[in-house]
Amino acid sequence: MSLAVTLSRAQEGVAAPQVMVEVHLSGGLPSTHIVGLPEAAVREARDRVRVAIQSAAFEYPNRKVTVNLAPAELPKDGGRFDLAIALGILAAGNQVPREKLDDCEFLGELALSGHLRPVSGVLPALLRARARGRRVVVPRANADEAALISEVDVRVADTLSDVCGWLRGAQELLPPAATLTLTADNDAGPDLIDVRGQLQARRALEIAAVGGHHLLLMGPPGTGKTMLAERLPGILPPMSESEALETCAVLSVAGQSMDPAHWRRRPFRAPHHTASAVALVGGGSQPRPGEISLAHNGVLFLDELPEFSRHVLEVLREPMESGQILISRAARQLRFPAQFQLVAAMNPCPCGYAGDTRQRCRCTPDQVQRYRSRISGPLLDRIDLCVEVPAVPLSELSTQRSTHGEDSVTVRKRVIRARQHALARAGRPNSEISNRELERDCAMGPAERKWFDAALERLGLSARAYHRTLRVARTIADLDNGAAALDRHHLAEALQYRRLSLLTE
Repeated sequence: MSLAVTLSRAQEGVAAPQVMVEVHLSGGLPSTHIVGLPEAAVREARDRVRVAIQSAAFEYPNRKVTVNLAPAELPKDGGRFDLAIALGILAAGNQVPREKLDDCEFLGELALSGHLRPVSGVLPALLRARARGRRVVVPRANADEAALISEVDVRVADTLSDVCGWLRGAQELLPPAATLTLTADNDAGPDLIDVRGQLQARRALEIAAVGGHHLLLMGPPGTGKTMLAERLPGILPPMSESEALETCAVLSVAGQSMDPAHWRRRPFRAPHHTASAVALVGGGSQPRPGEISLAHNGVLFLDELPEFSRHVLEVLREPMESGQILISRAARQLRFPAQFQLVAAMNPCPCGYAGDTRQRCRCTPDQVQRYRSRISGPLLDRIDLCVEVPAVPLSELSTQRSTHGEDSVTVRKRVIRARQHALARAGRPNSEISNRELERDCAMGPAERKWFDAALERLGLSARAYHRTLRVARTIADLDNGAAALDRHHLAEALQYRRLSLLTE
């Protein structure tokens, strides 16, 4: 029988749908046809595969070769199917046995010499293969990525000849070396002890870390806004294995390199203010994840927030609520995860020195208003904590390091302890709990309720701001040894973090 079937995986967002590679040899003029909605790179596989098979000292069939990539309605792109196509052709011609092909999946691009080149999106493919209980063969260049996943039989190979020798039983393909450091990696990042002063900003950073809240830092240039933002990943709780695999899967799909020794370190993305909406959200002719998705389970830092295009900033609104990005194209829709924590920084005015006693501000009230109005009210409404970062006195900068605040390790222990209260109560951080759960978990006495309602009425906050303020108050109570009921000082502190949003409208 001149028909063979091999298995591979396509790349569709962070999903990896199965692709059956059906190869049929028939009589007629020698030719190779690839069908099943292949893109240009897949159609070109017929030339790469033919030369690679010949370079591996095998015979390319002198017959009509038809390759069908099923399902036919799924678009296929890239060189990830080269290895599966080559093995299907060899199996259809009885040059390799077919017994091992049934429960094994193959990923890899072929060089003309027969060597295997790495492909993107290996991690999602391995996760799906693990669920199906199949073995997977990947190029050696993808070995570090493959070693992240346990309970899956992965084999790495250098060449097409190695894979064929393994199928024939003539040699063995080894699994990837599992030499990864699986400890908490956040300790190696920038330390919070480097920040001098800024007690209120440090407090807001800790609250944001506990509850997963979005944060806006506003102050003159050189006051430490960027330093504070860079130190947020170091005090966040460590990622679970599932969260780390999700984050690495996004990097894999994007084709970006990953440090295997620090695969559990939370990502920190800081795009320049000239970035486009597509760079932030993702997309393109072959949709790839943008900065929002690359910050999944980590921090997205937007410095000089008003300098971003208004259109670019508005694309943040939906993923800040939903935690995902849906990219629609004529042929398909792709969904990327985007559960990020936004930290934004801005100056109080165009020159940056409004309210700074050491520098004179030269901006007119109209200029300040235009500058601040570049950020829309709906976007500000989604930011839970707005805190001022004033200039630090020079006398405080010149004192010894030991006289300053706590280091990241100490703060992180407190953050983890407070986060445990939220996880035990609702199973997720306070920023992600629903409105119904919010009313259940934010119990307060009649006096506190009356005072809180009056404060909301006086400030004129929206319904969204009301719920977000309650979530911040719940986080503050968790930091207060997990207090069951919200006290007035919890509510007051949460409310004062929203007052700066009024100043920037």
